[in-house]
Parts: sequence; C-alpha cells; structure tokens
Amino acid sequence: ASIQAQILNLLSDLKKDFGLTYLFISHDLNVIHHVSDRIAVMYLGRIVELADKNELYREPLHPYTRMLMAAMPGCDPQRKNKEMPVRGEAGDAGDGGCSFKNRCMYKIAVCDEKVPELRSYPGRGLCACHRTGEI
Repeated sequence: ASIQAQILNLLSDLKKDFGLTYLFISHDLNVIHHVSDRIAVMYLGRIVELADKNELYREPLHPYTRMLMAAMPGCDPQRKNKEMPVRGEAGDAGDGGCSFKNRCMYKIAVCDEKVPELRSYPGRGLCACHRTGEI
C-alpha cells in the first residue's frame, strides 16, 4: 500500500481506538470519503454544503458540490453528463451575493444580491443555495 494509504489507515485506527475526532482538510474527494463521517464543502472560504458523507456522495445539493463530484475519476457517467463544466471566473466572496454565482449554471437574480443562508434539509444536511430543492 502507498504511504498515503498507510497514514489514512493509521488515522482511521486511532480514531476508532481512542474515539478521536479530526478536522481533515483536503482537495482529494476520494481521501475525504475514506476518512470522514461528515463533510463540509467550502467555496471561496464559505461553507456551501455540510452533510453525512454517504448522503453527500449519493445526492449532493449544492451546484458546486455536484460539479466536484462529477469531476471525480470514476464518477457515474450520467452524473458527469448532467453537470456542466466550470464556467466564468471565481470572483470574490466579498462582492455580495452568492460566492458561486459567477460559475453557477443555475444562477438567478437573487444570487447577485443576497448571500444564501446555510439551511437545513431534513435527511440531506445543510446547503447554502437559493435554488436548493428546485434543481
């Protein structure tokens, strides 16, 4: 096994043996899935989605999370075809409105004006998107 895999397995063993909790930060979604129970997805410094790992991987709510999942190697081809590639520039989280608005294919007028609140969706986790439930 690779050194990375050995370290991840050690972290998992220590977590089980000592009841530890980790805050694990990574861009590698496969690693995140392996070591996490819950996952927070951030975009430009803001949490856009927080959910149990299985719920998040099965059916992500936020357009950014969907885009990330569609870009993963081995992703379901139907998911890949459903999600559009990244568009536009990242923008600035401080310029008002949704931090993902410049890249989102589901953007509507309110996205330019108001930062979406991180709201609870029973059985699905938390999501900060004005259009959650519509898309």
